[in-house]
Amino acid sequence: MAKLFLPHRSTRGLSRRSLLKGSVATLGTAALLDAIGLAFPGGVPSAHADTPETTKATLGYIALTDASPLIIAKEKGLFAKYGVPDVEVVKQASWGATRDNLVLGGSANGIDGAHILSPMPYLISAGKVTQNNVPTPMYILARLNLDAQGISVSNEYKDLKVGTDAAALKAAFAAKKAAGKEVKVAMTFPGGTHDLWLRYWLASAGVDPDKDVSTIVVPPPQMVANMKVGNMDAFCVGEPWNAQLVNQGIGFTACTTGEIWQHHPEKALGMRADFVDANPKATQAILMAVMEAQQWCDRMENRQELAEIVSKRQWFNVPVADIAGRLKGDIDYGNGRNVKGSDQYMKFWQDFASYPFKSHDAWFVTEDIRWGRFEPTVDVKALVDKVNREDLWRAAARTLGVPAAEVPTSSSRGKETFFDGKVFDPDNPTAYLASLDIKRVA
Repeated sequence: MAKLFLPHRSTRGLSRRSLLKGSVATLGTAALLDAIGLAFPGGVPSAHADTPETTKATLGYIALTDASPLIIAKEKGLFAKYGVPDVEVVKQASWGATRDNLVLGGSANGIDGAHILSPMPYLISAGKVTQNNVPTPMYILARLNLDAQGISVSNEYKDLKVGTDAAALKAAFAAKKAAGKEVKVAMTFPGGTHDLWLRYWLASAGVDPDKDVSTIVVPPPQMVANMKVGNMDAFCVGEPWNAQLVNQGIGFTACTTGEIWQHHPEKALGMRADFVDANPKATQAILMAVMEAQQWCDRMENRQELAEIVSKRQWFNVPVADIAGRLKGDIDYGNGRNVKGSDQYMKFWQDFASYPFKSHDAWFVTEDIRWGRFEPTVDVKALVDKVNREDLWRAAARTLGVPAAEVPTSSSRGKETFFDGKVFDPDNPTAYLASLDIKRVA
């Protein structure tokens, strides 16, 4: 039987089997039922009244640390615990491949859902990144993590002391272009989170990501190899690839993305709308398994084991040392800055990390308007309301018995302030756009 990870500390460590075995001889029927209720506030998993419509689903993932909740849900038997034992977690070669497989769908040998860049379900649902611009409706069910991506720069620029402030790169990039050389910066998918972090960072320093440099697409696992052979000057990607770059002495981390926007949203659990609509009980089972996995991943005492699990050949196939340090907040930036126990570690559950705030999705859509991915006339609120299913997250949280203190009271986290002082008010995206100097929208 898989180990159970209980949300309440008072009952953590009890298995269903040991609870029943140890209590039956000493408790009366009523007392035994009370004990079971304390240990399993959402009900005994194998006795769900709502049997999932299907036990199967195929979920994609990219070899990035923020895919950990899906991997742990599989490795620790949590999908089976909630009645969907045949859920598969399948590696994808790139975010482009993830998109293509989502368009195909699980019934056509594609995938039903994925660990995904938070803006992608919006871009796919609107047909902005699909073949012939044909929409494939999707839902966001949960956020998978906050923070812990990185912007890394080639050692060619190490003497410039580039950090969150990238101003020193403006002149360096201009000089390189004047010498007839191309300046290339890489992200993982057009309009995705890494694209937006990189663009925000460059634009804040007066570097236009469309005019002053060539912004290219490179799959996350190929970032380090490409910088090693000189194919790029900087990149933005999730871990463990920034850490691996430093560990191999190829480049340095200018900043973590949490230093650009503290406690920012990152990846999501996204699924095809038709799967969710046809299989609401199976969807809730998948969501609960992932949420419980997030609780496990979030505990600092589990971080080393987490790194050892995801490092395996069948998952990431990278050294544990490239994963474990930054998971714990120990960051060697590779430029002489080495911070132990920082707050720039990945959050999987704390600070409402799992809850998909609509206000955050409004920022993603607004930034994609900024860079021309969406038309300026798009109704941000209507689009977010269509794709973001925070109601399903809340239903799963109730069934899991998540304490009220761990459930947000609003679908908005309110105004967000960035490192350069810019403020995003989700109730007034237009004012935010107007405050930005470099953009593709008037």
